[in-house]
Amino acid sequence: MHQPLEQSLPLRHALALGLMHGPAELLPISSSGHTTLVPWLLGWPYPQLDPALRKSFEVALHAGTAVGLLIALRSEVGEAAGSFDRRRAILIAGSFIPPAIVGYTLEGPIEKRLGTPASIAAGLLVGSAAMALADQFGPQTRERDDAGLVDALLLGAAQASALMPGTSRGGMTLSAMRARGFTRPAASALSRHVALPVILGASALKGARLAQQGLPPGAGSRLALGAAAAAASTLLAARLVPVERVGPLLPYAAYRSALAAITLRRLRRSRS
Repeated sequence: MHQPLEQSLPLRHALALGLMHGPAELLPISSSGHTTLVPWLLGWPYPQLDPALRKSFEVALHAGTAVGLLIALRSEVGEAAGSFDRRRAILIAGSFIPPAIVGYTLEGPIEKRLGTPASIAAGLLVGSAAMALADQFGPQTRERDDAGLVDALLLGAAQASALMPGTSRGGMTLSAMRARGFTRPAASALSRHVALPVILGASALKGARLAQQGLPPGAGSRLALGAAAAAASTLLAARLVPVERVGPLLPYAAYRSALAAITLRRLRRSRS
């Protein structure tokens, strides 16, 4: 049974989840996984929120993060737009089409079956294994401008696989590019450049659906607060920990594995 909106999503929880979303999106730790697991582990009533409202709130968080990224990366976005050529077009198209197709065709089953704490813990562990292995490939000497069609398609496949909550879009794209021999700064640049179109596209599509369905009274303020907090935390996180400085992936893999272990332990206790 779903609780009233005021009880299942207090304003302070909407603010906290928005503030968490920005850093979790910039780092390879899975923002969607944290949005589900943190309230569940802390015993917040958020999991009892009506699924449609919960989805709407998470759309708002992604939209706020997208706005924050656009502002934080405005110089890079302007540079990329000014020097847009065939190679960049192939990179964007190849990395965008796979997640767009998978997301459009499998959105329902993914949200229904892969959004539980157990499946998120599995996604965290799968992503952690990929990240731990990625830095072992070598030599990593390729630069951003070396990316071609194969790299674009691998970025697209990585983003499509990250539709499973817990895996992390950033984690999977960074792993793919480091496995392909790109330097850490180049892999980080490619990861964030292909992420923005997907985040914007998904936010626009889901936002249009949300506008058609409408919102119950009181929901707008919570969505707006979460989106504003996500935008602000994204801007702050981009300043404090610039995304091009993402170093070895092993520490992130260790953190993700620890979070998965805590989740699985809680699940075992609840079933015993």
